Amino acid sequence: DGMNILFIVVDDLRPVLGCYGDKLVKSPNIDQLASQSIVFSNAYAQQALCAPSRVSFLTGRRPDTTRLYDFYSYWRVHAGNYSTMPQYFKENGYVTLSVGKVFHPGVSSNHSDDYPYSWSIPPFHPSTEKYENDKTCRGKDGKLYANLVCPVDVTEMPKGTLPDIQSTEEAIRLLKVMKARKQKFFLAVGYHKPHIPLRYPQEFLKLYPLEDIPLAPDPWVPKKLPSVAYNPWTDIRRRDDVQALNVSFPYGPLPEEFQRQIRQSYYAAVSYVDVQVGLLLNALDNVGLSNNTMIVFTADHGWSLGEHGEWAKYSNFDVATRVPLMFYVPGVTTSSVSQGMGVFPYLDPFSHPAGSAPQGQSKTVVELVSLFPTLAELAGLQVPPACPEVSFHVALCTEGTSIVHHFNASEEKLQEGEEGCGDTAGCFSEEPAALSQYPRPADAPQWNSDKPKLKDIRIMGYSMRTVDYRYTVWVQFNPKNFSANFEHVHAGELYLMEADPNQDYNIYNNTSHGWFFKKLLG
Repeated sequence: DGMNILFIVVDDLRPVLGCYGDKLVKSPNIDQLASQSIVFSNAYAQQALCAPSRVSFLTGRRPDTTRLYDFYSYWRVHAGNYSTMPQYFKENGYVTLSVGKVFHPGVSSNHSDDYPYSWSIPPFHPSTEKYENDKTCRGKDGKLYANLVCPVDVTEMPKGTLPDIQSTEEAIRLLKVMKARKQKFFLAVGYHKPHIPLRYPQEFLKLYPLEDIPLAPDPWVPKKLPSVAYNPWTDIRRRDDVQALNVSFPYGPLPEEFQRQIRQSYYAAVSYVDVQVGLLLNALDNVGLSNNTMIVFTADHGWSLGEHGEWAKYSNFDVATRVPLMFYVPGVTTSSVSQGMGVFPYLDPFSHPAGSAPQGQSKTVVELVSLFPTLAELAGLQVPPACPEVSFHVALCTEGTSIVHHFNASEEKLQEGEEGCGDTAGCFSEEPAALSQYPRPADAPQWNSDKPKLKDIRIMGYSMRTVDYRYTVWVQFNPKNFSANFEHVHAGELYLMEADPNQDYNIYNNTSHGWFFKKLLG
């Protein structure tokens, strides 16, 4: 017995969701899930890049331990033979299933999505995935292009469908099979959108009239942003529509009208995914599994929508590292459901008004590396032990910590007026921190700054986020022996969240930061 697990991971989704307080987006189905879940409003990825982030949270190890900062190595060969979260569930009697983009495909998951270690049957990939970057976007001239902004008529698409639609259909089919066979399952479903290209059914544009779309609150490159911290968004520059704008490298900026179009299409793609999630959760209801299936909903990292004059991921800012994270656990986050009552009726974003508030919300800062121990604890399995300082030789351990004890929001009262709060350090010292990192090939933005290959990495930006601040140091890094030299700091950033929620005013150079530095090294 025990609970089934439905693990939903969305590619490049920052928390632009109604349940996270976004006023523009239409995300009624994810909001409905949130209304039955505990929602973490301060969850962060360990690196704002698909493959490193996914390998990190699926193994429960940080990028310095998986040794994956790019796309080009398989951790079992290159770092250590680490057990993964799905592998652990498989070894504990679950049927483990992968649909869509869960592991990053290619070398980093051994060209097999880590099958057969992680999955009971070979992972499913939608057959239309291969057309993602083809010229399928109709331009104003009626010709087809490989654009960034790409609303499409689905009937004109190859096979008359899109990858995420196919993934939803396959996931629903597997739910029915599991129900019929009465098998306990761990089903991971990875949606592709809103990853670029922003290719989605064109009717979703109707939800977002262009005149309602604002620019980013801070669409300029901050004066005190170190050049090493800036990501020059080379991937979107390669798309036909962006290339035609002939924007200067590296700082741009994109024309305002086009900035609005990107933001509009990102929101439209989020609503398209919301519909897929709605159909999937409604199917869980219909096969009668919503009472004994826990649901995790998250993303691999965020995506900058013009903030700091930046687009895409590839940075240590919140817009790139912060992710949605929620857990639906029947009987824990909700009172158990009476038979025959649906928990997740499908909500049409075109007719359904704004979403509902979360069941419970935690502002505690948490990390995706904690997913593995958290899910193990929720499922009643033995929680993998904490990793020793050096763990390349240890197959099963985690560098995260279970966050189940934060599910009871009443514990969230911070101890006010504790001793030692005269100095900042005393106030800040015990609060949880999320660590993220990003590699760079050079101090100034260049063609490979966004995605340097391991051999080209010369600097690593280590970033620490607490409720109160984000502190980042960019230090010398040697890719031959994977060592960071904290004696050699190239640049630093410090943002105080209360005064500067958008992280625009770097006060690193006018603050003594020895204490932050010690805590980061801690």
